[in-house]
Amino acid sequence: MSVIRKSSHFEGTRLAARPLERVENVREASKDFRRELLSQSKVTYYRSFELVRVPYPTKFGYLNAWKSFSPLLHLCNRLFVIQFNSPEGIKTMLASPSDWENARETPFFRQLADSAGPFASIGENLISKKTNTVLQCLAEIGLDPSQVDYLTYDHLHTQNVTRWLGANGQPAIFPNAKLLITREEWESTKSLIPWHNQWYCPGGIAGVDESKLIFIEDDIFLGEGVALVRTKGHTEGNHSIVASTDDGIFVTSENGVSLDAYAPKNSKVPGVADFARVTGAEVVLNGNTAEYAIDQYISMVQEKEIAGPSRRIEGYPNVAPSSESHGYWLFPRTSPTVLVGDLSYGTLYKAPIVSARRAA
Repeated sequence: MSVIRKSSHFEGTRLAARPLERVENVREASKDFRRELLSQSKVTYYRSFELVRVPYPTKFGYLNAWKSFSPLLHLCNRLFVIQFNSPEGIKTMLASPSDWENARETPFFRQLADSAGPFASIGENLISKKTNTVLQCLAEIGLDPSQVDYLTYDHLHTQNVTRWLGANGQPAIFPNAKLLITREEWESTKSLIPWHNQWYCPGGIAGVDESKLIFIEDDIFLGEGVALVRTKGHTEGNHSIVASTDDGIFVTSENGVSLDAYAPKNSKVPGVADFARVTGAEVVLNGNTAEYAIDQYISMVQEKEIAGPSRRIEGYPNVAPSSESHGYWLFPRTSPTVLVGDLSYGTLYKAPIVSARRAA
Protein backbone atom coordinates (compact mmCIF):
# COMPACT_ATOMS: atom_id res chain seq x y z
CA MET A 1 0.00 0.00 0.00
CA SER A 2 1.39 3.38 -1.00
CA VAL A 3 1.74 6.47 1.18
CA ILE A 4 -0.08 8.46 -1.53
CA ARG A 5 -3.54 7.28 -2.62
CA LYS A 6 -5.93 8.85 -5.11
CA SER A 7 -9.32 10.15 -3.98
CA SER A 8 -12.13 10.16 -6.55
CA HIS A 9 -14.74 11.92 -4.38
CA PHE A 10 -14.76 15.13 -6.44
CA GLU A 11 -14.43 13.67 -9.93
CA GLY A 12 -16.93 15.31 -12.28
CA THR A 13 -18.39 17.64 -9.66
CA ARG A 14 -17.43 20.80 -11.59
CA LEU A 15 -18.60 19.72 -15.01
CA ALA A 16 -22.20 20.99 -14.83
CA ALA A 17 -23.02 23.90 -17.14
CA ARG A 18 -24.78 25.77 -14.33
CA PRO A 19 -22.45 27.22 -11.68
CA LEU A 20 -24.88 26.73 -8.77
CA GLU A 21 -25.18 23.06 -9.70
CA ARG A 22 -21.39 22.84 -9.42
CA VAL A 23 -21.56 24.42 -5.97
CA GLU A 24 -24.11 21.87 -4.76
CA ASN A 25 -22.31 18.94 -6.40
CA VAL A 26 -19.10 19.90 -4.62
CA ARG A 27 -20.94 20.49 -1.35
CA GLU A 28 -22.42 16.98 -1.37
CA ALA A 29 -19.12 15.36 -2.40
CA SER A 30 -17.38 17.23 0.41
CA LYS A 31 -19.65 15.57 2.96
CA ASP A 32 -18.69 12.12 1.64
CA PHE A 33 -15.02 13.10 1.60
CA ARG A 34 -15.29 14.31 5.20
CA ARG A 35 -16.82 11.01 6.30
CA GLU A 36 -14.00 9.10 4.61
CA LEU A 37 -11.32 11.18 6.33
CA LEU A 38 -13.01 10.86 9.73
CA SER A 39 -12.96 7.07 9.32
CA GLN A 40 -9.15 7.17 9.20
CA SER A 41 -6.84 7.57 12.17
CA LYS A 42 -6.02 11.14 13.18
CA VAL A 43 -2.66 12.77 12.56
CA THR A 44 -0.12 12.09 15.28
CA TYR A 45 1.14 15.69 15.45
CA TYR A 46 -0.15 19.02 14.18
CA ARG A 47 1.30 22.38 15.12
CA SER A 48 1.29 25.80 13.51
CA PHE A 49 3.78 28.62 14.02
CA GLU A 50 3.65 32.30 13.18
CA LEU A 51 6.41 33.17 10.71
CA VAL A 52 5.92 36.72 9.48
CA ARG A 53 3.27 39.42 9.20
CA VAL A 54 3.18 41.49 6.03
CA PRO A 55 0.96 44.23 4.56
CA TYR A 56 -1.67 43.17 2.05
CA PRO A 57 -4.29 45.23 0.16
CA THR A 58 -7.71 45.07 1.81
CA LYS A 59 -9.37 45.38 -1.60
CA PHE A 60 -7.88 41.98 -2.45
CA GLY A 61 -8.25 40.34 0.97
CA TYR A 62 -12.02 40.93 1.03
CA LEU A 63 -12.74 41.11 -2.68
CA ASN A 64 -15.64 43.49 -3.42
CA ALA A 65 -16.71 43.47 0.24
CA TRP A 66 -14.29 45.77 2.12
CA LYS A 67 -15.89 49.13 3.07
CA SER A 68 -13.49 51.23 5.10
CA PHE A 69 -10.49 53.49 4.58
CA SER A 70 -7.40 51.40 5.39
CA PRO A 71 -5.75 50.35 2.11
CA LEU A 72 -3.81 47.56 3.84
CA LEU A 73 -4.29 44.82 6.41
CA HIS A 74 -1.79 42.58 8.17
CA LEU A 75 -1.48 38.99 6.94
CA CYS A 76 0.15 36.50 9.30
CA ASN A 77 1.83 33.68 7.40
CA ARG A 78 2.05 30.39 9.30
CA LEU A 79 4.06 27.20 9.07
CA PHE A 80 2.24 23.92 9.74
CA VAL A 81 4.18 20.86 10.92
CA ILE A 82 2.11 17.71 10.37
CA GLN A 83 3.00 14.08 11.16
CA PHE A 84 0.84 11.14 10.15
CA ASN A 85 0.82 7.35 10.06
CA SER A 86 1.52 5.59 6.77
CA PRO A 87 2.39 2.08 5.53
CA GLU A 88 6.03 3.20 5.73
CA GLY A 89 5.79 4.50 9.29
CA ILE A 90 5.29 8.05 10.53
CA LYS A 91 5.86 10.72 7.89
CA THR A 92 6.56 14.41 8.43
CA MET A 93 5.21 17.18 6.20
CA LEU A 94 5.76 20.94 6.34
CA ALA A 95 2.85 22.92 4.94
CA SER A 96 3.43 26.55 3.93
CA PRO A 97 7.14 26.66 4.90
CA SER A 98 7.69 30.18 3.61
CA ASP A 99 11.35 31.11 3.22
CA TRP A 100 10.43 34.76 3.65
CA GLU A 101 14.06 35.77 4.11
CA ASN A 102 14.64 34.88 0.46
CA ALA A 103 11.29 35.98 -0.96
CA ARG A 104 11.58 39.74 -0.48
CA GLU A 105 12.07 40.34 -4.21
CA THR A 106 8.43 39.49 -4.92
CA PRO A 107 7.52 42.56 -7.03
CA PHE A 108 4.57 43.73 -4.92
CA PHE A 109 6.66 43.79 -1.74
CA ARG A 110 9.75 45.16 -3.50
CA GLN A 111 7.73 48.05 -4.93
CA LEU A 112 6.17 48.73 -1.54
CA ALA A 113 9.64 48.90 0.04
CA ASP A 114 11.07 51.06 -2.75
CA SER A 115 8.24 53.57 -2.39
CA ALA A 116 9.65 54.46 1.05
CA GLY A 117 12.92 55.62 -0.57
CA PRO A 118 15.74 56.22 1.94
CA PHE A 119 13.40 55.22 4.77
CA ALA A 120 12.77 51.75 3.32
CA SER A 121 14.28 49.83 6.23
CA ILE A 122 12.32 51.88 8.76
CA GLY A 123 9.13 51.41 6.75
CA GLU A 124 9.67 47.67 6.43
CA ASN A 125 10.14 47.29 10.18
CA LEU A 126 7.05 49.41 10.80
CA ILE A 127 4.63 47.55 8.56
CA SER A 128 6.09 44.02 8.83
CA LYS A 129 6.74 41.75 11.79
CA LYS A 130 9.35 39.02 11.50
CA THR A 131 8.51 36.51 14.23
CA ASN A 132 10.24 33.27 13.23
CA THR A 133 11.99 31.56 10.36
CA VAL A 134 11.10 28.03 9.36
CA LEU A 135 14.42 26.74 10.66
CA GLN A 136 13.93 28.50 14.00
CA CYS A 137 10.53 26.82 14.39
CA LEU A 138 12.00 23.40 13.67
CA ALA A 139 14.85 24.01 16.11
CA GLU A 140 12.31 24.97 18.78
CA ILE A 141 10.67 21.53 18.59
CA GLY A 142 13.90 19.64 17.96
CA LEU A 143 13.13 18.53 14.40
CA ASP A 144 16.11 18.20 12.07
CA PRO A 145 15.60 19.23 8.42
CA SER A 146 16.72 15.77 7.32
CA GLN A 147 13.70 14.29 9.12
CA VAL A 148 11.22 16.06 6.84
CA ASP A 149 9.61 13.88 4.13
CA TYR A 150 7.34 16.33 2.32
CA LEU A 151 6.93 20.04 1.70
CA THR A 152 3.78 21.59 0.29
CA TYR A 153 2.23 25.00 -0.36
CA ASP A 154 -1.40 25.66 -1.23
CA HIS A 155 0.05 27.86 -4.02
CA LEU A 156 3.37 29.51 -4.88
CA HIS A 157 2.63 33.23 -4.45
CA THR A 158 5.77 34.88 -2.97
CA GLN A 159 7.50 31.52 -2.42
CA ASN A 160 11.17 30.74 -3.01
CA VAL A 161 11.86 26.99 -2.73
CA THR A 162 15.42 26.95 -4.06
CA ARG A 163 17.08 26.92 -0.65
CA TRP A 164 14.82 24.17 0.65
CA LEU A 165 15.14 21.83 -2.36
CA GLY A 166 18.57 22.84 -3.60
CA ALA A 167 19.24 24.59 -6.90
CA ASN A 168 22.06 25.99 -9.01
CA GLY A 169 24.75 24.11 -7.14
CA GLN A 170 23.35 24.93 -3.71
CA PRO A 171 22.66 21.83 -1.56
CA ALA A 172 19.15 21.26 -0.25
CA ILE A 173 18.42 22.27 3.33
CA PHE A 174 15.74 19.56 3.35
CA PRO A 175 17.75 16.78 1.67
CA ASN A 176 15.12 14.03 2.00
CA ALA A 177 12.00 16.07 1.25
CA LYS A 178 9.87 16.06 -1.88
CA LEU A 179 7.65 18.99 -2.85
CA LEU A 180 4.00 18.02 -3.34
CA ILE A 181 2.53 20.40 -5.92
CA THR A 182 -0.02 20.46 -8.71
CA ARG A 183 1.46 20.42 -12.17
CA GLU A 184 -0.66 23.47 -13.11
CA GLU A 185 0.89 25.56 -10.33
CA TRP A 186 4.44 24.55 -11.24
CA GLU A 187 4.01 25.17 -14.96
CA SER A 188 2.17 28.48 -14.57
CA THR A 189 4.94 29.75 -12.27
CA LYS A 190 7.37 29.27 -15.15
CA SER A 191 5.44 31.56 -17.50
CA LEU A 192 3.43 34.27 -15.75
CA ILE A 193 1.30 36.93 -17.38
CA PRO A 194 1.91 40.50 -16.21
CA TRP A 195 -0.44 40.97 -13.25
CA HIS A 196 0.33 37.47 -11.92
CA ASN A 197 4.06 38.09 -11.84
CA GLN A 198 3.61 40.81 -9.19
CA TRP A 199 2.93 38.04 -6.67
CA TYR A 200 5.58 35.45 -7.55
CA CYS A 201 9.17 35.64 -6.34
CA PRO A 202 11.57 36.01 -9.30
CA GLY A 203 13.73 32.90 -9.54
CA GLY A 204 11.69 31.22 -6.82
CA ILE A 205 11.80 27.84 -8.56
CA ALA A 206 14.76 28.42 -10.90
CA GLY A 207 17.18 25.53 -11.14
CA VAL A 208 15.18 23.11 -8.99
CA ASP A 209 15.56 19.53 -10.19
CA GLU A 210 12.08 18.18 -10.92
CA SER A 211 13.11 14.85 -9.42
CA LYS A 212 12.53 16.68 -6.12
CA LEU A 213 8.83 17.10 -6.99
CA ILE A 214 5.77 14.89 -6.72
CA PHE A 215 3.08 16.24 -9.02
CA ILE A 216 -0.48 16.10 -7.69
CA GLU A 217 -2.60 15.05 -10.64
CA ASP A 218 -5.65 14.19 -8.50
CA ASP A 219 -6.98 14.76 -5.01
CA ILE A 220 -4.92 12.52 -2.74
CA PHE A 221 -4.82 10.99 0.72
CA LEU A 222 -1.45 10.93 2.45
CA GLY A 223 -1.20 8.00 4.80
CA GLU A 224 -3.88 8.30 7.49
CA GLY A 225 -5.67 11.51 8.36
CA VAL A 226 -4.13 13.85 5.75
CA ALA A 227 -5.26 14.86 2.27
CA LEU A 228 -4.41 17.37 -0.41
CA VAL A 229 -7.48 18.55 -2.31
CA ARG A 230 -7.27 20.46 -5.57
CA THR A 231 -9.07 23.79 -5.04
CA LYS A 232 -8.55 25.78 -8.20
CA GLY A 233 -9.37 29.46 -7.93
CA HIS A 234 -6.97 31.69 -6.01
CA THR A 235 -4.41 30.37 -8.50
CA GLU A 236 -4.73 27.94 -11.38
CA GLY A 237 -3.02 25.17 -9.42
CA ASN A 238 -4.25 25.91 -5.90
CA HIS A 239 -4.74 23.04 -3.47
CA SER A 240 -5.84 22.80 0.17
CA ILE A 241 -4.14 20.94 3.00
CA VAL A 242 -6.54 18.82 5.06
CA ALA A 243 -5.67 17.18 8.40
CA SER A 244 -7.81 15.28 10.90
CA THR A 245 -6.88 16.23 14.48
CA ASP A 246 -8.24 15.80 18.00
CA ASP A 247 -10.05 19.10 17.42
CA GLY A 248 -11.67 18.10 14.15
CA ILE A 249 -10.64 18.40 10.51
CA PHE A 250 -8.61 21.52 9.74
CA VAL A 251 -8.51 22.79 6.14
CA THR A 252 -5.74 25.19 5.17
CA SER A 253 -5.28 27.46 2.16
CA GLU A 254 -5.18 31.16 1.28
CA ASN A 255 -8.49 31.16 -0.58
CA GLY A 256 -9.80 33.21 2.35
CA VAL A 257 -7.80 35.51 4.64
CA SER A 258 -9.85 34.96 7.80
CA LEU A 259 -12.80 33.04 9.18
CA ASP A 260 -14.86 36.11 8.27
CA ALA A 261 -14.33 35.11 4.65
CA TYR A 262 -15.95 31.71 5.28
CA ALA A 263 -18.86 32.95 7.41
CA PRO A 264 -19.34 36.53 6.19
CA LYS A 265 -22.83 36.99 7.64
CA ASN A 266 -21.26 36.80 11.13
CA SER A 267 -18.52 39.28 10.31
CA LYS A 268 -17.79 42.61 11.99
CA VAL A 269 -15.17 43.52 9.36
CA PRO A 270 -16.48 46.70 7.65
CA GLY A 271 -18.61 45.84 4.65
CA VAL A 272 -18.32 42.06 4.79
CA ALA A 273 -21.67 41.19 6.41
CA ASP A 274 -23.49 43.77 4.25
CA PHE A 275 -21.90 42.28 1.14
CA ALA A 276 -23.08 38.80 2.14
CA ARG A 277 -26.57 40.09 2.91
CA VAL A 278 -26.98 42.07 -0.32
CA THR A 279 -25.44 39.49 -2.67
CA GLY A 280 -26.29 36.24 -0.87
CA ALA A 281 -22.62 35.20 -1.05
CA GLU A 282 -21.66 32.54 1.49
CA VAL A 283 -17.92 33.24 1.14
CA VAL A 284 -15.69 36.24 0.34
CA LEU A 285 -12.71 35.66 -1.94
CA ASN A 286 -9.07 36.55 -1.46
CA GLY A 287 -8.60 37.88 -4.96
CA ASN A 288 -5.26 39.50 -5.73
CA THR A 289 -4.84 37.80 -9.11
CA ALA A 290 -8.48 36.79 -9.74
CA GLU A 291 -7.56 33.89 -11.98
CA TYR A 292 -10.69 31.75 -11.57
CA ALA A 293 -13.19 33.54 -9.33
CA ILE A 294 -16.13 31.17 -9.83
CA ASP A 295 -13.92 28.18 -9.12
CA GLN A 296 -12.51 29.92 -6.05
CA TYR A 297 -16.02 30.50 -4.71
CA ILE A 298 -16.79 26.82 -5.21
CA SER A 299 -13.47 25.84 -3.63
CA MET A 300 -14.17 27.88 -0.49
CA VAL A 301 -17.56 26.19 -0.09
CA GLN A 302 -15.73 22.89 -0.56
CA GLU A 303 -13.18 23.79 2.12
CA LYS A 304 -15.71 24.75 4.76
CA GLU A 305 -17.86 21.69 4.09
CA ILE A 306 -14.85 19.39 4.47
CA ALA A 307 -13.79 21.20 7.64
CA GLY A 308 -17.18 21.15 9.30
CA PRO A 309 -18.03 23.43 12.23
CA SER A 310 -15.26 24.60 14.54
CA ARG A 311 -15.29 23.14 18.04
CA ARG A 312 -13.34 26.16 19.30
CA ILE A 313 -15.15 29.08 17.67
CA GLU A 314 -18.93 28.84 17.49
CA GLY A 315 -20.53 29.86 14.23
CA TYR A 316 -17.46 29.34 12.05
CA PRO A 317 -15.99 26.44 10.04
CA ASN A 318 -12.80 24.65 11.12
CA VAL A 319 -10.64 26.43 8.55
CA ALA A 320 -7.05 27.47 9.40
CA PRO A 321 -5.92 29.99 6.75
CA SER A 322 -2.28 29.68 5.70
CA SER A 323 -2.13 33.49 5.88
CA GLU A 324 -4.58 34.91 8.40
CA SER A 325 -5.59 38.55 8.74
CA HIS A 326 -4.57 40.14 12.04
CA GLY A 327 -5.43 43.48 13.51
CA TYR A 328 -2.71 46.14 13.54
CA TRP A 329 -2.79 49.70 14.87
CA LEU A 330 -1.42 51.11 11.62
CA PHE A 331 -4.30 49.53 9.66
CA PRO A 332 -7.45 50.56 11.58
CA ARG A 333 -10.66 48.52 11.53
CA THR A 334 -9.02 45.54 9.83
CA SER A 335 -9.16 43.19 12.85
CA PRO A 336 -11.01 39.97 12.04
CA THR A 337 -14.07 39.08 14.10
CA VAL A 338 -12.33 35.95 15.44
CA LEU A 339 -8.81 34.54 15.20
CA VAL A 340 -7.69 30.98 14.60
CA GLY A 341 -4.18 31.69 15.88
CA ASP A 342 -1.54 29.03 16.49
CA LEU A 343 -2.64 25.42 16.98
CA SER A 344 -0.98 22.43 18.66
CA TYR A 345 -2.10 18.78 18.92
CA GLY A 346 -0.37 15.47 19.53
CA THR A 347 3.23 14.52 20.27
CA LEU A 348 6.15 15.03 17.90
CA TYR A 349 7.93 11.90 16.67
CA LYS A 350 11.61 12.32 15.84
CA ALA A 351 12.83 9.85 13.25
CA PRO A 352 16.51 8.85 13.21
CA ILE A 353 18.68 11.38 11.43
CA VAL A 354 19.92 9.80 8.20
CA SER A 355 21.68 10.90 5.05
CA ALA A 356 19.76 11.92 1.96
CA ARG A 357 17.37 9.25 0.77
CA ARG A 358 14.57 8.91 -1.73
CA ALA A 359 11.21 10.01 -0.33
CA ALA A 360 8.12 7.97 -1.14
